[in-house]
Amino acid sequence: MNLTEKAALLSGKDFWHTEAADGAPSVMLTDGPHGLRKQAGEGDHLGLGDSNPATCFPPAVALGASFDPDLVAEVGTMIAAEARAEDVAVVLGPGINLKRSPLCGRNFEYFSEDPHLSGLLGSAWVRGLQSGGVGASLKHFAANNQEHDRLRVSADIDERPLRELYLRAFERVVRDADPWTVMCSYNAINGVLASENPWLLTTVLREEWGYAGLVVSDWGAVRDRVTSLAAGLDLQMPGVGGASDAEVVAAVEAGELDESVVDRSAGRVAALAARAQAAAAERPARPLAALHAEHHDAARRIAGHCIVLLRNEPVGDAPLLPLTPGSRIAVIGEFARTPRYQGAGSSRINPTRLDSALEELRRLHPDLTFTGDDPAEASAAATAAEVAVLFLGLPAEEESEGFDRAHLDLPVEQLDLLAAVLAAQPRTVVVLSAGGVVSVPHPEQVPALVQASLLGQAGGGAVADVLTGRVNPSARLAETVPLRLADSPAFLDFPGERGHVRYGEGVFVGYRWYDARALPVTFPFGHGLSYTTFEHTDLGVHGRPDGLDVQVTITNTGAVTGREVVQVYAGKPASQLTRPPRALVGTAVVELAAGESRVVRVDVPLHALESWFTGYGWAVEAGEYTIEVGASSRDLRARTHVSLDGPDLRPLLHLESTLGEVLEDPVAGPLVAAGLAEMAPDEADDVEGMGQMLMSFPIGRVLTMAGGAVSTADIQALLDAANQAR
Repeated sequence: MNLTEKAALLSGKDFWHTEAADGAPSVMLTDGPHGLRKQAGEGDHLGLGDSNPATCFPPAVALGASFDPDLVAEVGTMIAAEARAEDVAVVLGPGINLKRSPLCGRNFEYFSEDPHLSGLLGSAWVRGLQSGGVGASLKHFAANNQEHDRLRVSADIDERPLRELYLRAFERVVRDADPWTVMCSYNAINGVLASENPWLLTTVLREEWGYAGLVVSDWGAVRDRVTSLAAGLDLQMPGVGGASDAEVVAAVEAGELDESVVDRSAGRVAALAARAQAAAAERPARPLAALHAEHHDAARRIAGHCIVLLRNEPVGDAPLLPLTPGSRIAVIGEFARTPRYQGAGSSRINPTRLDSALEELRRLHPDLTFTGDDPAEASAAATAAEVAVLFLGLPAEEESEGFDRAHLDLPVEQLDLLAAVLAAQPRTVVVLSAGGVVSVPHPEQVPALVQASLLGQAGGGAVADVLTGRVNPSARLAETVPLRLADSPAFLDFPGERGHVRYGEGVFVGYRWYDARALPVTFPFGHGLSYTTFEHTDLGVHGRPDGLDVQVTITNTGAVTGREVVQVYAGKPASQLTRPPRALVGTAVVELAAGESRVVRVDVPLHALESWFTGYGWAVEAGEYTIEVGASSRDLRARTHVSLDGPDLRPLLHLESTLGEVLEDPVAGPLVAAGLAEMAPDEADDVEGMGQMLMSFPIGRVLTMAGGAVSTADIQALLDAANQAR
């Protein structure tokens, strides 16, 4: 290909297709990630236009609560089957950005506030999708944690939180699952747009992580095509009618861009097309009608494992849930009849069918009564029933791609409905539907509270299954529910000002923040109840060169079969770094019959225990670690300790090192202490008696007060010897 033909490969043919050139076929990329949004006509990236019917699976907000990579991989596999049937080569997902603030309008598309869980589930989704011969597009790379001013805002983040939190999940997916493409985000990072950021797209992604696939822009993220191409952005989407291609050709001809850069990126686009073509030939497409029927049933089963039972207090002799067969039930709230099952924006799926919880409950309780949002009617219905099941949540207009939420509250009319029903019927179950955190006032007054989030097209049936006990709930909160919005980590910095948002909370995001500050919360990260109970015993930890092998015995101590989500946390009480008390480093899901016990093993890779040390890089800090296993970040059932080796991570000594830092060094410290004693013999037995003020003085400046007794060369030689000894 000549230069013009190669440049043409670097932007889309239209809204959803790549260009074809000399053996490289045009391929289609289209939106996901909880279903296929293929548009047959003119395209849009805002979810405004119609799309072909496809199975709407539970969005990431629900899948994240499952804590189950096998379920997530299964969703990816089924989306791939529908994509193959629709001749789609790449599905734009998964989104694995962290839930930095509960106000982010797109939190329904993201898995968790925790990078370990996000990386684990993101890797599973990518592997599932790509096992079906369809490529993933890992997004949004990186630090895209708000919708406000999202096309321009600079996420200003120190390197340690950027590495340990906001890049960590991306790194895991890249290394473990090798997505066909990575999508750069709209925003800037520390003042440089992601689309023009060579440190992000080349230094980190390719040189450090070894990524060899294609980098594509988010739709409309490119400001300067030549700059972005030089930074490592291969494919601009959507196409802009050849204008950016001409800019690339002109830059090469003017000597401003090396043609090898064009060759490199054009080769990656051609390789993606060839890969998609080969995968399609290996995996013949199945008829969509058959897929849709199978996938709806699977979506219901999967959604059942994504529902979190937050409260289930005894009312009389037993907990309120599951509902007693034959009981008189009043179902209240429009969401029971007209479900909220997905978010709005580019991920909006046109479902093949839609189940409501009302109709599914009516199949099991034919005599139930239903009323919508009128408090007086609801009160009367609740009074006449034995149990009221009240459906509440956020309306679609309050959360979407494109804008952030203003608060965590339910609408006023729903709060009025809740008050009326609780006053009329103490046996009340509340089912919440929302894509993010919502606040229920005085949750202790609600005997049974169910977090149904957004469950996809079959979610109504899944809710009925859980309420009636056909499915034992097993999901866990993948984000903390705070008492107040003002308690949340990013409260004062979100969403920023004048084009910048400061990530001032550092590494203390989500439960790390609440646990470090010992703040009370409404519900902690990892929380979720079951219709049975579990015991955790016999915790053991064994070190390996590449990590830890954690094992614990889990026993179902209740009367019914259930699934337990085992959560492994690690902390380092004594550290050179400021750390949260604990961080999630491993999980496992185990299903046990009543009375059954099983030894569960959780692999904790070494990288999960590493921290970022500025000036050094990734390292496991030597010393003792606390390993805890439990059912949430605040429900810890077993604890042990393990000692790990690591490099000497203290900064090298120099003349600007403080006297205190030098005295702590095992080589330089005793010699300097002896020298200080000679200089001040009356204080030989109490070097620290010189005062804490001197401990903070750079040692080179202390010399100025030594009256020439010690030379700068002498001290420098001592520091060099200490550094050499390391």
